[in-house]
Amino acid sequence: MTQQTLFDLRTTLPRSGQLQWIGVRPGRDVAMRELTVVDTLPGSGLVGDRYSGSRGIREVTLIQHEHLAVIAALLDRTFTVMALRRNLVVRGINLLALQQLPFRIGAVRFEGTGPCHPCSKMERVLGEGGYNAMRGHGGITARVVAAGQLHLGDEVCSISA
Repeated sequence: MTQQTLFDLRTTLPRSGQLQWIGVRPGRDVAMRELTVVDTLPGSGLVGDRYSGSRGIREVTLIQHEHLAVIAALLDRTFTVMALRRNLVVRGINLLALQQLPFRIGAVRFEGTGPCHPCSKMERVLGEGGYNAMRGHGGITARVVAAGQLHLGDEVCSISA
């Protein structure tokens, strides 16, 4: 067996995941809208989301499904995924490993741009301890590189360099 470098290990994700939930927020302090399909645009993000067209590193926010149970356990209460204000919920792949890599969901290509830290609104929305429960579990941000449609159930995987 050939010994792999840390770079090799960081850029090789042999397992794929699946898109579990899609949501957009049409405006500031407006409730999330749950969708089964959404269009994406490079330099813009998800069509219909308040960040669409912002041209920032936070075009799209993603959170890992497996972390929802951790957040609920830390809070000792349940919540809806809409409360977390993330656009996409992904299962079966480590999102933190994608935070600086190119990846795709279905036919849409993304570039991970970094961690998605919780904001102070999590304390109000999730209740006391909400902000700290999400620390380290807030997911990642990404930008759209190649447009297309996202559908529930789409495969999520890294794109080899």
